Amino acid sequence: MKRLLWGSAALAWAGLPATVKLDNARVLVTEVTSAPGAVRERGVRAHDQAIVFLDDCRYERTDPKTGAKSIQERKSGDVIWHTQGEDAPQLVNKGAKPYRTVVIELK
Repeated sequence: MKRLLWGSAALAWAGLPATVKLDNARVLVTEVTSAPGAVRERGVRAHDQAIVFLDDCRYERTDPKTGAKSIQERKSGDVIWHTQGEDAPQLVNKGAKPYRTVVIELK
């Protein structure tokens, strides 16, 4: 399975539409939109990241090591942390609406 290295150079966000909100020497802030049924491909995180959920959402997470699938639900305002080098799972939006996140990536 192909593993993407996510970061400033790979801003396609694994196939999801993304808009850069701020990019400087210390941080990259990106708004990412996941449409219903959209797939965010698996990848490796190039930098530490805080992710802020702007909308309520429900998505399927496929564990990159075991392949186990689980449903995750997040509320608008939820914030999660990911560490540089982490093997990020494939995600599929299982909701009926798009949802947006703001990804704050420390360089």
